[in-house]
Amino acid sequence: MDDVTESTDRSDRDSIRTTDFTMLGTGAMGSALAAALLDAGRSVTVWNRTPGRATDLVARGARAADSVRKAVLASPVVVACLLKHASVEETLGPVAADLRGRTLLNVTTTSPNESRQLAAWAAEHGVDYLDGAIMAVPAMIGSRAGQIFYSGSRAAYDSLLPTLEVWATSEFHGEDAGRASLVDLAMLSGMYQMFTGFFHGAAMVASMGMSAADFAARQAPFLAAMTEGLDGYAKVIDGGDYTVPGQQSLDFSDLTHIVRASEEEGVDPSPIAGVQALISGQIAAGHGSEGLARIYESLRSDA
Repeated sequence: MDDVTESTDRSDRDSIRTTDFTMLGTGAMGSALAAALLDAGRSVTVWNRTPGRATDLVARGARAADSVRKAVLASPVVVACLLKHASVEETLGPVAADLRGRTLLNVTTTSPNESRQLAAWAAEHGVDYLDGAIMAVPAMIGSRAGQIFYSGSRAAYDSLLPTLEVWATSEFHGEDAGRASLVDLAMLSGMYQMFTGFFHGAAMVASMGMSAADFAARQAPFLAAMTEGLDGYAKVIDGGDYTVPGQQSLDFSDLTHIVRASEEEGVDPSPIAGVQALISGQIAAGHGSEGLARIYESLRSDA
């Protein structure tokens, strides 16, 4: 190491007072997480790719770092709340050596395998890795209404739990770093498909002049009532018996009339046509008299 590099390293390490946490990324979610830490009495260093994004946090007591390296060196726990997986790699790759011996908590939305890749990378560099999947909007951070799923280092989760509980309700899903992401994305899948179903229905009735607001007033209470059936479907799936009396059969659940109605109104039927394709596949396989939940068998990973 030459004299200039050694002097720069010493300057970086000496220029920032040690804080409890470093937050990399101060977008809406990163700012909410950092603000909740400050409100709970934790000291926080913040860094953002775009300078000036942390002005409000600095006014509340956070310390701003002008480089990723300085931000990482400032705290024993580094939280990454960035745009996507590639941005995490791009941001942390150059400071891998500085992360050694620290805890990295990644709450960036990543796929299960991307989370596992980050965990493997962290292990190679002597970093304790915990993955977090946030089931909340920024306004919910700091309350028990939100949920954050975690997986990866159990030791890191246990030691950080008092702080994690400042953010939201915490759940640990095991030491496989990809599991928190998997639960998160599975829940989001249900949400987005529900919204798409609403959009499709709204498009259908728009042909008769009904506004989306009028349709929502009818759809919302109906969907809320239908969610009460999820527990029953879950019991059937877990039990593996789709012949239990009282279930709506696949034959009865034929949705081709909804597909035809969509086409007749000039609406793209693909959202409901996808469901019908699953039903048709199970009927073709001889399961028409069994319950609707059997389409789960067409979706499962070992189908």
